[in-house]
Formats: sequence, C-alpha cells, structure tokens
Amino acid sequence: MKRCPECRRDYYDDTLLYCLEDGIALVQGSVPVPVSDTDEPATAILHETSAPAEAQTRAQIHTTEQTAILSTGAEAEPQTTLNDSTEKRSFSARRTKPLAAVVVAIAILVGGFFGYRYFSASGSKQINSIAVMPFENRNSDADTDYLSDGLAESVIFRLTQIPDLRVSPTSSVMRYKGKETDVAEIASELGVDAVMTGRLTKRGDNLNITVELVDARTNKSLWGEQYERKLSELLTTQREIVTEIVGKLQIKLSGESEQKLAKKYTDNNEAYQLYLRGQHHLARRSKEDLEKAIDFYQQAIKLDPNFALAYVGMSYAYSSGSGNAFLPFSYEEGISRAKNAAVRAGEIDPNLAEAHTAMGTAFRLEWKWPEAEVALKKALEIDPNNARAHYFYGLFLQSTGRTGDAVREIKMAVDLEPMSLIMQANLAGAYLFDRQSELGLDQAKKTFDLDPTFISGRFWLVYAYCANKKYVEAIELIEKGPGDETNQRLLSRFRGYAYAKSGRRSEAEAVISEYSSDRAYDGANAAIVYGALGEKDKAFAALEKGFARKEDMGRMRVDPLFDDLRDDPRFKDLLRRMNLPE
Repeated sequence: MKRCPECRRDYYDDTLLYCLEDGIALVQGSVPVPVSDTDEPATAILHETSAPAEAQTRAQIHTTEQTAILSTGAEAEPQTTLNDSTEKRSFSARRTKPLAAVVVAIAILVGGFFGYRYFSASGSKQINSIAVMPFENRNSDADTDYLSDGLAESVIFRLTQIPDLRVSPTSSVMRYKGKETDVAEIASELGVDAVMTGRLTKRGDNLNITVELVDARTNKSLWGEQYERKLSELLTTQREIVTEIVGKLQIKLSGESEQKLAKKYTDNNEAYQLYLRGQHHLARRSKEDLEKAIDFYQQAIKLDPNFALAYVGMSYAYSSGSGNAFLPFSYEEGISRAKNAAVRAGEIDPNLAEAHTAMGTAFRLEWKWPEAEVALKKALEIDPNNARAHYFYGLFLQSTGRTGDAVREIKMAVDLEPMSLIMQANLAGAYLFDRQSELGLDQAKKTFDLDPTFISGRFWLVYAYCANKKYVEAIELIEKGPGDETNQRLLSRFRGYAYAKSGRRSEAEAVISEYSSDRAYDGANAAIVYGALGEKDKAFAALEKGFARKEDMGRMRVDPLFDDLRDDPRFKDLLRRMNLPE
C-alpha cells in the first residue's frame, strides 16, 4: 500500500506514483487509518463519483453491510455452557456493534475509493501532445538567452524521443518568446493538450528555475516546481524536469523509449553550456554568429570529445557558413569539414538521427548522391517524425530529378514544423521545381506574409515571380528589400535574370560584373543571367568555374531558370560529370 504524505490518503494500487488529489509523490508503507478519519474521506470520494457510480456503490455498501451484520451476529452468539449468564451474552452482543460499524465504514471507504478510481479513470483523457514554451529570461539580459532558450530546446529534444507524444518543435514555440499569451490560446494555435511554461533567473552562479505544466483542456495545473540550483547543475535539472513531465502525463514507456529518454549525451555540464551557446548562435546564422557557433562547439568537444550533438551542430555551421561564403576558407573545404564533423557524430552515436541527417546534407553538397540518400533514409528510419530529415531528403530528391517525391517530403516536414519559415519557403521552391508555378507563387506569398523580414521568404517570392514571368514584380520586391551585402548577394541572380528578361541588358551585365570582384563568386548564378541574355558560351564558362569549386549546383537539374541552357549538349554533359541523371 502507498500513502500521500500531504493529504494522508491511502492507495492500494502499487502502480500509482502520484496522489490523485494533489499530485504529491506517493510513499511506500501502510499506516492504519483511524476510525474517526474514515467518515470524511469516504464522503468526499462518494461525492466525486458520477450518479451511476453512486447507485452502484450504495448497492455494494448495502450488500456488504448486511453480510457484515449477519456475519457479526453469528460470531456474537457462540455456543456457550449452560452456566453462562444472560448478562454475559448481552455484553458480548453490545461489544460487536462498534465492530460492525468499523467494518461497514471500512467497506464504504474501500468501495468508494475503487469506484472513484474506476469512473475517474474512465472519464479522463490521455494527454497526447505538449508544447514547451521558451523559458522567460527574467534577467532581461541577452547574454542569458542561451540558457532560457537552450533549456526549453533541450526539454523539447528529450520529449521527442517518446513515440506516442506529439511535441511542438522549437521553430513553432519560439514565436511566443517575449510575448504574454494565454495558455489556452497557445494550445489552440498549436493544437496541443498541455503547455509547459517556465521562468529562469540567473544571479552569479545561481539559477532560479520555475516551471508549470497545465492541462490546456481544463486549464488545470498538473504540476509546478521551483528549482534553486547552481549553474553547474543545469544538465541534471534539465533531466529532472523531463522526468517530472513524463510522470505527470502518466505516459507508459516501452523499454526502448525509456532508454532513449534516459540517454546521456554528455555528463560534462560546462560542455553542455557551451553547446547551448553554439546552438543559440547557429539559429541566428549571420557571419559573426556562425563563427561564434563553431568556436563554442569546438570548445564543447574539447571538454567532451564524445559529445555527438556538438559535432552535429558544428557540421551545420560549416555547411551554412560555406554556402554563404562566410568562412575564411574555400567552399569545398567548408563542406569537407561539415562532412567530417557529421561522420564523427555518427561514429560516436550510430542511433542519432541528427547525425545521419547532417551526414546526408554534407554528402549532397559534395555531389555524393548514393551516400547522401543512404544517410538521409537512415535518419528517417531512426526517427520517422524528424522534420529536418524529411526536409533535407526533399532537397536531395530535387537534385536527382524526383520533384514530385520532393514535394511530398518537404510537405511532411512542414506538417511536422508548421511554423518553420525556412521549410515553408522551400516548399514554394519544391512546387516551382515540380513545375507547379502557380502553387509555388501562392506558397511563396504565404511565407513572405508570415514574416516580410525573413530573407529566404523574400528570396523564394522573387524566384516565384521570375518563374511565373512576372519580372516587374520581382525587380520591385528586390529593390524594396534590405540593402545589406548578404541579402543583396542572395537576390542578385534574380535581379540580373529579371533585368535580362525585361530587356534591360546593360543593367543585367552590370549585375554579372559584380561577381568578378566577389570572393563568393557563384558560377551558377552568373550562368542564369548569361543564359537569359543568350550568351551561352559565357554561361557554360561560368558553370565550369562553379563545377571546379564544387558549388551547390545540384538543383540545376530541375531549376526552371536554367531552361535557356537545358537543350545545349554541354548541359547534359555537366549533369553527367556531376553524376546526376539527365
């Protein structure tokens, strides 16, 4: 038997871990319930059952009471010798009356309790989905954001290891950061049953972390806790929070799920904090942030050489930085480093889906198509609900000409992470590469409207205008965009292409001239503009430069902006040398 130390209620179901009344953890042990205490608990339990339950319980009590009285009566009049006095028999009968009352009271308590357990359980609904909100940074200090954001992201990552629990991804919950939003509203927008909120305050090396888990369907608090911990205990605290959530949601875990949930990616708390800092900067993706991210990942790995997640983060930082020419070495060198980091993560943890996704991405950028497909399929085999794996597999399928399958995969990624702007933007690209031009334009407009400041959203909307031959709209959108170097570099291909298709030849040629002085010279981009101008020899000369540098040219196989070059035999030859199907 177990007992709640708070309300002193006893439970006879040894599988229960927490009190049904106040959520306090039950303790093992049997403590006799005083007779004087039985009336109130019994009454409370009976009042909480449904009407049919009350009728059934009363019937059981009535039968039990009659049985108890008959049984007691038989025991109250045993065979006695002839010299027993009538007084003794009367005293014995009087003594059995309190005993019968005790038996009846216990029967009421036990019957009512199990009636309550049965009908309460049958009427409750299992929580199947949860959103973990970004922790509120009470310091109002940007330098502490890596802790508040990283703690939430770590909890989300852990909970996603539970197959039957749908967890809103980080990309979906981050838009609520810094906003005061009602829990019911959040649950409705994200389509979840429960919401966990938290606050974090850092004072020196001390952390104050407050968390609350709410059933959004009833607005009832399921659990709340306040942790006063040292910064060095952050890793342990994160694991404790996850364990409490799983317990409060009463999730039944398989042996495999328990192992995944209990898995330790690092035991080094300092390495864990450095990893969180790296993740924080990786999400920003500016030149300075990517350089900082790589530095933090390297520091984390130095402290824990077997920290697979840090290698995964570093792989993505190298891939992103190389693609945007942010890093102080060649594109080919950056992709090679990305691949090596991902491969090392897979060696450390072969069952880490993120490692195989990063590996597949690096192999794709190296034009190693079979290896890329094997790695990405392995990631999806390990974690079929991994949105990033579906997303990068979709990009791979585009390069190999399977555009219909690519649309399917990227749509699955968007379904899993509906608030991911990068996935929403690339869904527009998937439609465009599949020659569904109008759908691509509609999707690009939708993404752009979600956040007009998001550069990839602007990129794909300009692209969609070009693919739909709306060159005036494309030029206007480019000119209204941010004027910084990174944004203009990303949009320059479309600016030159739209100028060329609009008959503005000199302006198109001026755009191409910018490439010659740019360290991030992109042969594929120049080729698109040359092709639109009818300068095929110059276009293929530019493509050969891109080929020599192993640029990210895989999607030219299906890119509509290369249609001006597609019928030239040199185009097919280039695809063959890139090991792509014609």
